[in-house]
Amino acid sequence: MLRWTGRVWELVPLAGTLLVSLAGAEGAAAHSGPPAFLLQLTALLAVSALAAYASFRLRLLPIIGFLLAGVLVGPGALGLIRDPALISAASEVGVMLLLFTIGIEFSLERLARIARLIFLGGGLQVGLTILAAAGALLLLGVRAPDAVFTGCLIALSSTAIVMKLLGERGETNTRTGQVSLGILIFQDLAVVLMVLLVPMLAGQGGGVAGVALALGKAAGIIAVVLLAARRLVPPLMEVVARTCSTEIFLLAVVALCFGTASLTALAGVSLALGAFLAGLLVSESRYGAQALGEILPLQILFSAAFFLSVGLQLNLGFLVGNLGLVLGAAALIALLKVLVTGLSVRLLGEDWRAALPVALLTGQVGEFSFVLAATGTALGLSFAGLGERGTGVFIAATVLLMAFTPALAGLAGPLLRRLPAPAGEAVTPDAGAEGSGHSLPVAGRVVFLGYGPHARLSARALSRAGLPYAVVTRSPDGASELQGRGVPVLIADYTRAGLLRDLDIGAARAVVVADDDTEMTERSVSVLRTVAPDVTVITQASTREGFTGLQALGAQHVLTARREVAAGILDLLTPPEVTRAELARHLAEQPPVTLSAAQRAQCGHAEHSAGPVTPEADVCLECVAQGDTWVHLRVCMTCGHVGCCDSSRNRHATRHAQAQAHPVIRSAEPGETWAYCYEHHWTA
Repeated sequence: MLRWTGRVWELVPLAGTLLVSLAGAEGAAAHSGPPAFLLQLTALLAVSALAAYASFRLRLLPIIGFLLAGVLVGPGALGLIRDPALISAASEVGVMLLLFTIGIEFSLERLARIARLIFLGGGLQVGLTILAAAGALLLLGVRAPDAVFTGCLIALSSTAIVMKLLGERGETNTRTGQVSLGILIFQDLAVVLMVLLVPMLAGQGGGVAGVALALGKAAGIIAVVLLAARRLVPPLMEVVARTCSTEIFLLAVVALCFGTASLTALAGVSLALGAFLAGLLVSESRYGAQALGEILPLQILFSAAFFLSVGLQLNLGFLVGNLGLVLGAAALIALLKVLVTGLSVRLLGEDWRAALPVALLTGQVGEFSFVLAATGTALGLSFAGLGERGTGVFIAATVLLMAFTPALAGLAGPLLRRLPAPAGEAVTPDAGAEGSGHSLPVAGRVVFLGYGPHARLSARALSRAGLPYAVVTRSPDGASELQGRGVPVLIADYTRAGLLRDLDIGAARAVVVADDDTEMTERSVSVLRTVAPDVTVITQASTREGFTGLQALGAQHVLTARREVAAGILDLLTPPEVTRAELARHLAEQPPVTLSAAQRAQCGHAEHSAGPVTPEADVCLECVAQGDTWVHLRVCMTCGHVGCCDSSRNRHATRHAQAQAHPVIRSAEPGETWAYCYEHHWTA
């Protein structure tokens, strides 16, 4: 939870709350059962699961279910959850992770393209909302500080709810989504100034100089973060990804998210904006899709906590006793925001087909308004000049508006259908949409999940046969090789249902699950079948048990042996007029190499490396991964590793021989058959 004390954000993270609760309950746990925080946490998880299930059965958005569940189990109703600090801390983390995932889906280039939407569109929306609300309240006789304070409260919208709705509707990258995001980013920036302004409205604070200093610090922190996006994070992510450890990768990504958010919070910028910037850092590397897949389960968990925490704040007794006032306030806020936001978007030059959906989506009040409300109330300010009742009215109206945001946003479609289409244009709801920064062409292609030896041979066979394909892999080296050959590739965890769903994997011509790890293959096939039950699945197994198990999971074609996988793929996917001779030619891989009898006679090491050995590639994969070049290629006569020669900058052949104690190499250059032994230093 965030609390404003002077000019510094005080962070009370979830971990700290849990530790405090644990410490307080430790002494009593031995005598009175489980610690209190565990009961509250269990109740939170159980209520979240029940709310999600009820929403599914009633065909409601999960957001609505979580909000209503929070109202029912909160202290104002059933009272099952009484520790608001725990829930508030969890919800804060939820907002951070939500904004982090949104940042991953963007890039600095895409953000630069919507800079006008951020600063002009967001500036108009926030400025005009404050002016309109404050002006109306002044005419009603409300004090100027309370009027401006109220304008600040209602100018903000819920980034969490808007982006969640856009994501569920697949509109994050549409024109509506981009305009909404631009306005929401400016609102998060405006929170910095508002938090500084509230004490000044109450006759406290450091004046204009204090505001300028705080804004300068915030700008400096953001500049440092953006510089790190270019210089530091991509190489760091490369190092982490090459460990091929899911645990290390997840820990590094979460640490980057929380660390960046904490750094920006120290400068007075909201945690949510800091988390969004952290997502941008990751998006500048090539591991954005993998990071998104790893963080998504955590984001779902904490987002549920956020929406529950909003519902917990509503007191049903107060709502019933002041129903007319609350409903009137909610209606006026929604009307004002829809009109002002629609006007602001129109002033940007957008037509009503973008302005109306954006206005309806942002017609509620945001989560950071709760922070401002608590700060202002402590300093003697009140919502709409209502005094002590103002806080209750504001909270009740805000929760109602959040709950009805999906219904309000749903009005856009029917209203737009009543508007005439622009002259010469068809009505296209997704006009202006951009592809995701982590997309992959899938429709009509063979898609490989994994890029081990089976996949490498099969992919080369498809290339020779002229069949288009794409690859999803967790291997940085494999991805670099494919990128060097111009093959569409995405680095990601292909066992994540969300990733496969976003890729529209069901539109693929066929999916080849070619992971060398049996467990990963089974998980991939199982998840794939839940996402795309009708797509053709081809995979491979090394044992009879594996063959039977993969068929039971839904793989139509389970092949064995490295060459059989590639041949089977071509048999299944090539036109019937392709002859067996052509198939054999397509399957031609690097020819095996061996040592001559004279070479074997010179050294005992050569005798043990007689071959034949199949080179693993026709490139130096390590140089490709580094984006580098080589002079000559050498093949290891023990394992088939192909590396660059000692005349090349990286000398990967020698490095491999020394690291693996494989003494004999042979030239991999066309027409050359000489070999060399590192142990005895002979060439023949």
